[in-house]
Amino acid sequence: MVAVETQPVERPAALTVAEFRAVAARIEAEVGRVMVGQAEVVRDVLISVIGGGHVLLEGVPGLGKTMLVRTLADALDLEFSRIQFTPDLMPADITGTNILVEDQEGRRRFAFQRGPIFANLVLADEINRATPKTQSALLEAMQEQTVTIANVVHPLARPFFVLATQNPLEMEGTYPLPEAQLDRFFYKLLVRYPTGGELTEILRRTTSGERAGAEKAADGATIAAMGTLARQVPIATHVSDYVVRLVLATHPDRPETVPTVKRYVRYGASPRGAQAIVLGAKIRALVEGRLNVAMEDVRAVALPALRHRVLLNFEAEAGGTTSDEVLAGLLDEVSETVR
Repeated sequence: MVAVETQPVERPAALTVAEFRAVAARIEAEVGRVMVGQAEVVRDVLISVIGGGHVLLEGVPGLGKTMLVRTLADALDLEFSRIQFTPDLMPADITGTNILVEDQEGRRRFAFQRGPIFANLVLADEINRATPKTQSALLEAMQEQTVTIANVVHPLARPFFVLATQNPLEMEGTYPLPEAQLDRFFYKLLVRYPTGGELTEILRRTTSGERAGAEKAADGATIAAMGTLARQVPIATHVSDYVVRLVLATHPDRPETVPTVKRYVRYGASPRGAQAIVLGAKIRALVEGRLNVAMEDVRAVALPALRHRVLLNFEAEAGGTTSDEVLAGLLDEVSETVR
């Protein structure tokens, strides 16, 4: 028999569209006080957090991935925890474990000692430097938002987000993430090199006495209310049909899919990909001040929602073809209207 711990759930207060947009702008502004550039990445991370999803940030070392997550934690009044993933990290170092304790009367018993996963916002730093066994310790937490130890289910705090950073797989000492774990990330975002102007500003901020910090811009209840409002945004039938056709077109075994997918894709996106596109498009529309989902919203969120869910075959990897290139061709070839 599995025992389940219970926690009270706080119901979020309702928000208007104007309040939603104001809070989102305030969070972005606070993060922008610390981060230089990367506005698109900041926007997509915010969309994921509002949607209650997890984010995978990929980029070479030194581009500010960890700083972005820390700054977001400062801007949100949430409990923050950091896990530094290393090859010797064990699953119990993440989830926690039962330890033998002795009470005041000398009696011994097992008590659960919580791991760093028990926080609202968890930074999984350099997640692909740990072994697949350790990486899999996040699977239950990311999907069910619970941790099961010795047949006892421990619920995690709400809201709960995993913001993971990883180095490109070509770098030494990295392990590819299991497909099941990749699929649990709402978005995968690529952190690019800064432009010349942005690099100049980074040097000015980091080599002088200036040390800007982010102020609190929202709390957990507000984020939950924003997510509730986002799910109430209507989406037209033809827009949702376009999302369905996009996701189905990523499957190479379907006769109607595009030639690029048939040639380069091994496995297509799961239903989670369609869910991430629709919810991400709804949140993007609200951030833009609109109460309806447009085709431009769908196209804007398709790459971060699908790039980690489309698995390429050997021919693509040998030829240097990326999932972004395949998806860009897919977006060009799948018509927005049914012919």
